[in-house]
Amino acid sequence: MKNKNNSIYILLTDTGTLFTKMIKWFTNAPYNHVSIVFDDELNEIYSFGRKNPRNPLRAGFIREDVYFGTYRYFEDTRCLILKLEVSDEEYKNIREKVESFEMNKDRFSYNLLGLIGILMSHPIHNNDSYFCSQFVAEVLQDSGVQLWNLPPALVTPVDFFIHRRFEFVYEGKLYDYPSLDRDLLENAKAENRMLEHINHLKLIKKLRPL
Repeated sequence: MKNKNNSIYILLTDTGTLFTKMIKWFTNAPYNHVSIVFDDELNEIYSFGRKNPRNPLRAGFIREDVYFGTYRYFEDTRCLILKLEVSDEEYKNIREKVESFEMNKDRFSYNLLGLIGILMSHPIHNNDSYFCSQFVAEVLQDSGVQLWNLPPALVTPVDFFIHRRFEFVYEGKLYDYPSLDRDLLENAKAENRMLEHINHLKLIKKLRPL
């Protein structure tokens, strides 16, 4: 029996960076990054992606923060938010699965070779490495939510985009999403401006002749 209060959300994003453009080339999807979310205000988001906002090659399991995390460096990020209703048991299983990843987060790495596997239609999977859509698909599958007749390592962002079981919530610029906390957004922007000013001063100091 399904409980409508037990909803999870899927956040699809496109930051427009060179790295994400490369992923889009592999996946052929309008969005190249997938996250699983536990609330419609986007306060609890999990995925596989960059651990350092400025270094796409250092990646693994992450809890994302739309206010003070990587997204704040890409203010023009576009997104699609989808909703999925699940049963009590499925919701509990999804929670436990994500918590297991979080408890062992240092063990995991990004499955870059898996993107080549998608291109070849051959799943490439190491137990300790995932790409974003593979992670979300496996969490759902192992929790009893069967959506595709595909191994998780062949699930791409477009598979979420086109699946009829997901309910549309929002599409547009991430920072225009009406359920975000406007005060937190302003605080994040102020912090960004301060960091940019500090970095500018450091650059001037470095370039200044002795």
